[in-house]
Amino acid sequence: MLKVKKFNNISDVIYSRLDKDRYSFIEADDPSSDYDIAVVRSFDLLNEEFPEQLLAIARAGAGYNNVPVDRCSEKGIVVFNSPGANANAVKEMVICGMLLSCRRIISGVEWVEKQNKEGEAGVDKRMEKVKKKFVGRELAGKTLGVIGLGSVGGLVANAAIGLDMNVVGYDPFMSVGAALRLDPSVTIANGLDDIYKNCDFISLHLPQTSDTKGMVDSKALSLMKSDAVLLNFARGGLIVDADVIDALENDRLGCYVTDFPNDTII
Repeated sequence: MLKVKKFNNISDVIYSRLDKDRYSFIEADDPSSDYDIAVVRSFDLLNEEFPEQLLAIARAGAGYNNVPVDRCSEKGIVVFNSPGANANAVKEMVICGMLLSCRRIISGVEWVEKQNKEGEAGVDKRMEKVKKKFVGRELAGKTLGVIGLGSVGGLVANAAIGLDMNVVGYDPFMSVGAALRLDPSVTIANGLDDIYKNCDFISLHLPQTSDTKGMVDSKALSLMKSDAVLLNFARGGLIVDADVIDALENDRLGCYVTDFPNDTII
């Protein structure tokens, strides 16, 4: 029987896909180092000591930046991922992020919560006086730049077309399949600078590699519109945190939306 160690919480679907007569499971908090297969999402395996019998590492998601692929290759450990498995969920998060960034929804919620705490009557009348503060701007007619047109980026581009946005995409490694799935209304940019200079919203959808790590730095940010919205639901390391914060504080970037908070971006 093969032992499968889950380094993160994995969907219970795994139990129905892997025959319990052939596989046993070790939970994330089990310190055991005796396992044949590793399943991981975000857990950092780069410095992990693997057992000699390890056969494979399954990454529940796209990208391998938290897996020591070179070391695994040397030891004959098979590494594979699941691109597109959560693509629709990420697409919806990106659309949500764009709406939150331009419609001032969070500010409105905070205002209502404050009224509730104060407990003063007549909140409906006060709302009429302040609601103009929460108007924001519409997505329709704005230009979205999508960097990376794979499983997630293609869905985001197509969804934005459905919201009457202009969409410009960039992906020098786009597959034939991804190209065929892309809405023909999406314009393909000649390079990253075209995206940075001309887009109201910029969404990142590419893996973190030695080439892409820190790609959004002070130089890239200097090309963007001062009210541009940068969205990163791909990898936190794609941006230089200090440069993004500096741009926000000096009104050279409108908003940064991400699901990769850290001690710098919070």
